[in-house]
Amino acid sequence: MKDDSIIAIQDMGAAGLTSSSVEMASKGSLGIELELDKVPCREDNMTPYEMMLSESQERMLIILEDGKEEYAKKIFDKWDLSFVKIGKTTKKGNLVLKYKNKIEAEIPIDALASRAPIYDRKWVKKKILKNTTDLKKLKKIKLEDALIKILSSPNHSNKSWVTEQYDQMVMCDTVQRSGSDAAIVRIHKKDKAIAVSVDSSANYCKSHPITGGKQIVCENYRNLISVGAKPLAITNCLNFGNPEDEKIMGEFAECLEGIKEACEYLNYPVVSGNVSFYNGTNKKNIYPTPVIGGVGLINQLSSPINHILKRENNIILLIGKTFGHLEQSCFLKENYSLEDGMPPEVNLLNEKNNGDVVLKLINEKLVESAHDISDGGLIIALSEMSINSNYGVKIQKPKKLTNIFKYFFGEDQSRYILEIDKKNFNKVERMLKINNIFSENIGFVQKDNFEIDGEMKISIKDLFKINNQWYSNY
Repeated sequence: MKDDSIIAIQDMGAAGLTSSSVEMASKGSLGIELELDKVPCREDNMTPYEMMLSESQERMLIILEDGKEEYAKKIFDKWDLSFVKIGKTTKKGNLVLKYKNKIEAEIPIDALASRAPIYDRKWVKKKILKNTTDLKKLKKIKLEDALIKILSSPNHSNKSWVTEQYDQMVMCDTVQRSGSDAAIVRIHKKDKAIAVSVDSSANYCKSHPITGGKQIVCENYRNLISVGAKPLAITNCLNFGNPEDEKIMGEFAECLEGIKEACEYLNYPVVSGNVSFYNGTNKKNIYPTPVIGGVGLINQLSSPINHILKRENNIILLIGKTFGHLEQSCFLKENYSLEDGMPPEVNLLNEKNNGDVVLKLINEKLVESAHDISDGGLIIALSEMSINSNYGVKIQKPKKLTNIFKYFFGEDQSRYILEIDKKNFNKVERMLKINNIFSENIGFVQKDNFEIDGEMKISIKDLFKINNQWYSNY
């Protein structure tokens, strides 16, 4: 950012003009000079104090190169948006506020930013939880019954009754609405698009905040990869309980540590966000619930990818290793009301490598459909692909299988399901081997039925009814 740049105001969040201008100037090692007479105000006779601290919404502070303001104004005028030049950057390193030909305030930027007092609450680290669940002692359940229990639960039932209440087709550039791994919105009159996904995993963050923080970022990353988008950046909404409680403050600090570690490794920067504390009811704090919203870029929109199965006899390929992690899983929660132990391990190396190669396969048009594996494990991901299409699957169990529930319901990370045309399978397999990506050919697409060989067989129509029955019976 250079001095004598032009500053314009259009859309600003809850931080207000003071915080936004100070942050931008500090990061550019410059000062900033504002003419508050030019700031658009909804109320008459607002004071400089009120202008600078107001948290009015739908505003943004932007920096333009000197001389480019007319060019920028045409863009804002095209979209009927307010655009006003209110000041400039300077070399002095101060925040200077002018109002009615008088300097109302002049403060060193550093005093408000890099050298401002740091608030450091006491906090404690989360202890590693031991898994106390012995699967052998649990009441026996059939694979099909466990699947039905999860798909018909409030958390995993069809949510279209919510999303269909909102207009998702504004300006007719929505290519893929919510319901898949990510929504896709075309860049107007271009063959490019933006993919958008939002994720959170409160139970993982509660059991081990560092791992939970990493997992949310990684799942969001996988969701964008699964629609053929290159992940670009995230925003966040960090929702926590009372920070005066050292344990709650610890959850916050460690969740941020996990988010930071994942973002740095995946080159997935945080560009904005907010924090909400003191959330709870009757002195009971909410679970730590950081929400990650990610955006990615699709360079060629001619053939978008989703998770809907496309063609009979296509191969179902599982990317990533399955270790059978059931602690904190949907399987234990929905079927046994158990929420014990640690969340699944997050291996950032595998996350990055697997994601890079899956995205490459999609870009080379070698993938018919794709879906990331997250809560509920392999069998839930396969069910979602079947429910939303006219096809089912026939899945073969591994020959060496120690526990069928761990294999199908385990929530191990860094995994994807790919639907591959038989004619492309050898090329896909070679690319995976060259890049040292673990994969399994686990079955194929078939008509009408969702089937695990030797264990269960259920029609797609029945699967759809099961997934929609919670709302129907509500």
